[in-house]
Amino acid sequence: MLRRPRRNRSSPSIRALVAEQRLTPAKLVLPMFIHDLTQDVPIPSMPQCSRLSLQGCLDKAREAFELGIRGVALFPHIPAALRDERARESLNPDGLTARVVRALKRELPELVVITDVAMDPYSIFGHDGLVVGGVIDNDATLPILAAMAVAQARCGADVVAPSDMMDGRVQAIREALDASGYQHVLILSYCAKYASSFYGPFRDALDSAPRAEANVPRDKRTYQMDPANAREALREAALDEAEGADWLMVKPGLPYLDIISALHRASPLPIAAYQVSGEYAMLRAASERGWIDYEQCLLESLLALRRAGAEIILTYGACDAARALRTSAP
Repeated sequence: MLRRPRRNRSSPSIRALVAEQRLTPAKLVLPMFIHDLTQDVPIPSMPQCSRLSLQGCLDKAREAFELGIRGVALFPHIPAALRDERARESLNPDGLTARVVRALKRELPELVVITDVAMDPYSIFGHDGLVVGGVIDNDATLPILAAMAVAQARCGADVVAPSDMMDGRVQAIREALDASGYQHVLILSYCAKYASSFYGPFRDALDSAPRAEANVPRDKRTYQMDPANAREALREAALDEAEGADWLMVKPGLPYLDIISALHRASPLPIAAYQVSGEYAMLRAASERGWIDYEQCLLESLLALRRAGAEIILTYGACDAARALRTSAP
């Protein structure tokens, strides 16, 4: 035989030399749930994950940074007493997110801090947009999101990440940031966020599921994308790129590898993928039952996201992956 592909697989060093993709800690972002208590509180549906206190958040961020992870994404758990229909707590300069961002930038100035721009953690209704007359009012939501993004930039966020899927929100946020002197702050747009069933543990962590009340939409399907649609993601990406997005996000990750690949081919912008709570929880649960090797399956799943075209990967297993990469390097 003249052609033997196996020659390129004959040793760890040869496999490393010819590998088409490389997964490194620098490609990973660690999402963190934060709350205003002094103790960390484990999240039952997300093994090894907790709602973190300020100190817990600083400790975890430092651990990640020392492992080579250069970014974290913050998601606040807001007490019910501070929630209202217009997400006013999101503008509080001394609120939870603001204090955590300032502390992170003070302790780890080189760490990239990404903040979530959406109403649902702050809303009494659990929706990403303003509920008016039983529907999500797209245009009335935009000024709220823009003000939220400016507030996050003011406390030191490097990247604001609108995850709401309102039409026109990237332009509204970009204009507000620029008008306030934050031209340097990046926008990571969740441009292809699907109405997925894989978000359940995340909503447990933040108590952010839509409320089953009269005159409140029971789900997010009027603004998050239909899982049946692929070409629609190209339209969303083109719009967000034209409106000033710096990075584009696909969420969830593994069930949408085709979307990641399509956006990678269509757009010159960096593509991010979010390995969401349900994906992470499945890996953990199967591992706890002895059915899979957690670390190896985690690395394989993250490498699949890289292979599809994701330059940036958000995963709750970021620290686990970074440690495993250290020990598995040829």
